Amino acid sequence: MHPTTSRRAHKRRSAHAAARCAITSTALLVLGHATAQTTPAADEPTKVVVTGLRASLESALNKKREDNGIVDVIKAEDMGKFPDTNLAESLQRVPGVVINRDAGEGRNITVRGLGQDFTRVRINGIEGLATTGGTDSSGGANRSRGFDFNVFASELFSSLTVRKSSSADVDEGSLGATVDLTTMRPFDLKGFNATITAKGKYNDLSEKTDPRVAFLLSNTFMDRKLGVLVSGAYSKRQVLEEGFSTVRWDNGPSSGGWCAPQGVAANPANSTAATCGPAAQGVARLPFSQGAVDAYNAASSAANFTPRIPRYGRLAHDQDRLGLTASVQWRPMRGALLTFDMLYSKLDASRQEDYLEAISFSRGGTQGGKPQTSVVEALYAPNGALLYGKFNGVDVRAESRYDELTTTFTQPTLTWEQDLAEGWRLNAKLGRAKSKFRNPIQTTTTLDALNVNGYTMDFRDNDRLPTIGYPFDPTQAGGALTIVGVPQVASGTQPSSIPNTTASEIRIRPQGTTNTTDVADVNVSWDVLPDRFSLKAGASAKKYTFDSYEFRRVNQGDTIFAPPAGTSVASLTTTLTGFGKGLGLPAGTPTSWAMPNLPAIAQAYDIYCNCIKSGPAGGPGDFTLSSIENANARGNNRSVLEEDKGLYLMGDFNTELAGIPLRGNVGVRYVRTDLSSTGYVASNGGTAVTVDNRYSDTLPAFNVAATLRPDFIVRFGASKVMTRPQLNDLSPGGTIATTGTLSITSGNPNLKPFRAKTFDSSFEWYFARNSFLGLGLFQKNIDTYIQSLRTDVRFRDTGLPLSLLPTNFTGDEVFAVTAPINTEGGKLRGFEINYQQPFTFLPGIGKNFGALLNYTYVKSTMEYLVSPNGGATITDDLLNLSPKSWNATFYYDDGRFSARVSTSQRDAFLTRVPGQNNNDVEGKNKSLNVDLSLSYKVNDKLDLTFEGVNLTDEENDQFISRQRNSVVVNHVTGREYLLGLRYKF
Repeated sequence: MHPTTSRRAHKRRSAHAAARCAITSTALLVLGHATAQTTPAADEPTKVVVTGLRASLESALNKKREDNGIVDVIKAEDMGKFPDTNLAESLQRVPGVVINRDAGEGRNITVRGLGQDFTRVRINGIEGLATTGGTDSSGGANRSRGFDFNVFASELFSSLTVRKSSSADVDEGSLGATVDLTTMRPFDLKGFNATITAKGKYNDLSEKTDPRVAFLLSNTFMDRKLGVLVSGAYSKRQVLEEGFSTVRWDNGPSSGGWCAPQGVAANPANSTAATCGPAAQGVARLPFSQGAVDAYNAASSAANFTPRIPRYGRLAHDQDRLGLTASVQWRPMRGALLTFDMLYSKLDASRQEDYLEAISFSRGGTQGGKPQTSVVEALYAPNGALLYGKFNGVDVRAESRYDELTTTFTQPTLTWEQDLAEGWRLNAKLGRAKSKFRNPIQTTTTLDALNVNGYTMDFRDNDRLPTIGYPFDPTQAGGALTIVGVPQVASGTQPSSIPNTTASEIRIRPQGTTNTTDVADVNVSWDVLPDRFSLKAGASAKKYTFDSYEFRRVNQGDTIFAPPAGTSVASLTTTLTGFGKGLGLPAGTPTSWAMPNLPAIAQAYDIYCNCIKSGPAGGPGDFTLSSIENANARGNNRSVLEEDKGLYLMGDFNTELAGIPLRGNVGVRYVRTDLSSTGYVASNGGTAVTVDNRYSDTLPAFNVAATLRPDFIVRFGASKVMTRPQLNDLSPGGTIATTGTLSITSGNPNLKPFRAKTFDSSFEWYFARNSFLGLGLFQKNIDTYIQSLRTDVRFRDTGLPLSLLPTNFTGDEVFAVTAPINTEGGKLRGFEINYQQPFTFLPGIGKNFGALLNYTYVKSTMEYLVSPNGGATITDDLLNLSPKSWNATFYYDDGRFSARVSTSQRDAFLTRVPGQNNNDVEGKNKSLNVDLSLSYKVNDKLDLTFEGVNLTDEENDQFISRQRNSVVVNHVTGREYLLGLRYKF
């Protein structure tokens, strides 16, 4: 593990101090003004009316207790008053649920060790998929089946239910859990209701104050036969993300190796006797000395690793989130209820990323990379991590990327509930969930300084925040950092690049993704023996479509000419200042540097013209965009159409065995999946290929709950479950080489789904009112898994059309196919401990305190192939699995003043196995988040609130290599404080 820095040590001490007075929850609810209020009449017995927190806790526990399966519930204390500012951050309070963050905000979840691709999300009973665009280090644009919870304002929802066990009446598709999100409806309330909430949010890193407002308006009419509700929420979020990153680490021989000192044998293709690379480059080799040879040999070892792109950087995030809901409920006759729900959410964002970086260590000789870089001094740790290095011939870059992103989510849902006859009921749903993500501007510009001598990296004092030394003034625009343009020629062929050099770039990559889910579902139930046994049967049809596109410049090197005549480099630059506030940067680390000015560059070069401004087609002056025919963009042009048809039959029972009350369900679900995947292969500049596939699953499920005592329930569940393959693995598109080594690189539309057998048990003691102690045990036997590797296959067996082959091919030729395939899985097992209790047994003010705690342990054993050509494997955890996680919330509530401290911790987890660039694994290190909430009830209508989010300013700390734990990303986003009021009319 890495040495603890003074800043991290201080943060850990603060975090652990907060954790000692903090606790977690099964069903964390808004901890507001909760109290038991009594209003006795003179001639009536005392009636206790439970409100606020206790009412919401009680409601959530009753929901958990009454369900036949294993569920956890979170409920809002009141209208528009959800416990956290982000849905994912509320879900992390549930045992077994941990979250992944982007820009300091919860984005997606992992349940019991299974990542976001294994979790289904339903909104008002209709499955949906919301997707956003994130930083590259957090996964970039979401083109998977994972649900991005940051699309929605939490104020729009009244409850969250996490279904951890399966039943036949719940749609297939989850190995982890099914999460049900429910918005408020008018019949949930009585009569007229109106609420408004307004908050101001301050971030101590960006030093910005942003608004957050929400409202709810509801009424019922015609003796509660008709109800109407509308609600809305708007928030703005401006945050800075600052820190150090490396874009992974690689070993000595990678990218062609280092430039050897004079007198040491070197690659003749890259070096002369005196220069690194061609003599024309003028990059001198180090003179011979024993020190130079020792440094070169150490750096050249395959066991020693160096950062690929070491850089400090700032990311400025600006988000506007708008959410609206509407609900109309109508009872046209007795026993009938029609509900129409509409959900709309729009997330508009921009992101500016600015880095000062060295790029030589990640590039080959043709780009002027490592073969032109000399190792002057080098010191490595015993585990192979660079501790200190001094280098000559380093290409330094100021890189600036700007994104505009928007996600629009809409979901209309119509629900019909009807009593058909005595003991017969009908429930039908019809809905469409559509998520449209657009990234119309994704532009990267650079300033470059070539072949810098004396660049240093020093990790000896801090392996997360190293000292970086630049032997020039990085703030001087047009100095060492300048625009390196491709020279224009007066005659002959205009080159598109500079030989053995990385020129300055303008990258333009607009892209987008659309997910649409159409669902029709009908269920009929029959009380065969009232209160004893009922039958449920249903049918569902779902049509899911996924479309993705990307454009890039025809000039796939993204190179440019020098600035237009009359334009100075200084006029195309700006300066980043004030970097590193609160980071505790090592002395000498630059806090300001020159960077490209995108608006000025866009105007000077006219980069968005989609045209040739100067020179030949495909050259540095060509800003034309292409898509399917572009080899670099082609892979993100793909689509998937899935049509799923399901039937189920299930019996609910409520009986006794040897005097023990038993209730539960047993049933089976059958589903058929018809899949059509379209991608593009390289022939003829992009040829569309569509492959169809069909598979079916029979999924039995059984759940039983035994009430051994009125306050003690034991549950057990067993089922077969499935999750459909990730979307990026399903494309038949890719590249085909029909000369030299016959090869195909593509997805695999013929993948079988992930399949598993699950076993769940729960021991639940409801030992006092609003109090609970539980133990959950679970095991998942994953029978099929998916991993990319290379196999030898006859072309006619790939599912691709023979028309893609040259005329002299027959289809019997064997191709080396690199694609995802189904592999053996492994076992996942674990346990959860869950406790919550108000301390009403304490005297005095002690009775106003309470606690919620949970702890989860998960273990898995998976074997990952290291090489597609060999049998070597890496045995390690399932991706996204944190072996240990816990949550703690400690609260005080006296009916007027309430306070809570919430803490959440998850262990390190893996994000990729095998790792890239000669590493075994990649992942994220342990994280601990602490939040605070205070509320003061002025009167029955007005509450004043204060919240603190991410009080320890926790790092996003990503690593590569189990042995070295080398830093990939170490960023912070600052603490956030919210001050607000809530008025109920």
